[in-house]
Amino acid sequence: MLEVRIGRTAPAATAIAVPVAAGAPMPEQARAAAAVDGFTGAAGTLCDISTAQGRLLLVGTGDRPNLTEAGARAAAALLGVAHVALDAHALSPADAAAFAAGACLRAWRFDRLKTRPEPDAPKLAAIDLLTDTPDAVEAAWRTTSAGVRGALFARDLVAEPGNILTPQEFIERLAPLARHGVAIGVLGRPELKRQGLGALLAVGGGSVHPPALAVLRWKGRLRAPPVAFVGKGITFDTGGISIKPAAGMEAMRGDMAGAAACAGAIMALALRNSPAPAIAVLAIAENATGAASYRPGDVLRSFSGRTIEVIDTDAEGRLVLADALAWTARQHKPRAMIDLATLTGSIVTALGHHMAGLFDNDAALAARVAAAGRFCGELVWRMPIGEGHRRDLDSAIADLKHCLPERMQPDACHAAAFLREFAGTTPWVHLDIAGVAARATAEPAHAAGPTGFGVRLLDRLVAEHFETA
Repeated sequence: MLEVRIGRTAPAATAIAVPVAAGAPMPEQARAAAAVDGFTGAAGTLCDISTAQGRLLLVGTGDRPNLTEAGARAAAALLGVAHVALDAHALSPADAAAFAAGACLRAWRFDRLKTRPEPDAPKLAAIDLLTDTPDAVEAAWRTTSAGVRGALFARDLVAEPGNILTPQEFIERLAPLARHGVAIGVLGRPELKRQGLGALLAVGGGSVHPPALAVLRWKGRLRAPPVAFVGKGITFDTGGISIKPAAGMEAMRGDMAGAAACAGAIMALALRNSPAPAIAVLAIAENATGAASYRPGDVLRSFSGRTIEVIDTDAEGRLVLADALAWTARQHKPRAMIDLATLTGSIVTALGHHMAGLFDNDAALAARVAAAGRFCGELVWRMPIGEGHRRDLDSAIADLKHCLPERMQPDACHAAAFLREFAGTTPWVHLDIAGVAARATAEPAHAAGPTGFGVRLLDRLVAEHFETA
């Protein structure tokens, strides 16, 4: 993450970005250039000016300023500058923190595996956040930066290729969370067998890398049940015996984005010392092919005791989540459960790459999740689970099927209907993030690659609704 320094001046900065609302007065040294350029402060517009003091970037924020997006646009325009300043003198502490958060999110890059420097690689490494109230802005930044750091932690995990981020390596990458007070537990294959998580074991059975259930606990200070985040952590998805076509399969290294987001959310809570008890349960496996692979037509006995007829081994995410949800509900009796998963292509057909699909068994929790998403720009859209969706999963030989052979448009609804059976009576929301977990190309407000979607949403949800007993 960018180094962020908060103060009144920035002597080392070689460029400065200033947010300008629509119709607001321009900085004196920029008035003539802004007039020539026709810059009015409209949302999404920039005016890049060379002055005697250095480079000055005006960032339009429009009539309803989104300072996170404005900070991202500023960073995108200044990626070639090593050290910049963000002028937040006219902003509230919360808006100043949002301005810096956008810059940090946009400046993220994953170059750990590159062996040669690229001549046009971004240089931006540090920003000074300028304000007349540094103490207040510092306090706001401590809260906001926790979610940013959690999101970037998740992005780093998702960016790793599957040959490096195996299930065991994923678990090892969680170890630094212990430094922030997070307790880490792992159920390996022997314990999964003893406790009967048959669905998770089946999905991971064909890989040389054994599956696991990772449990991250943030104790908090409240005497209350935890809020639970449950994540799909498929470190690579071949589709199993129902193997995927080659085109696009390389993107399946990111099929653990849900689990990464849950880990990042726990990190955010710990970094800002949230009073809310919380737990993240990550169902981690590699869906590979091998002599021990599970097959279409198999019947699995899940942790809940219910039997599941397998139809398509490429619908593995709902299987590992079924065990994780039922295990979490029984073992931890949470106040609420929110699961995140790159689950279905059909949700991308329905919502594109603009929103995650939200399914639930509790309208109040769903509304709170949606509001948290709107606040931080991680948008969701509530989708239905109809009686017919559940009825379609009736099986002649088991308690239920996990999908239909024709996995077309209703598949996201079928997957949610299946998962709801394992959430039980616990208030539950399922977020299908298949369309929003990564971006194919960079945009002014977004870096290319993994997004860390869900981290800041969950952090905001907890802050708003779970930090009182």
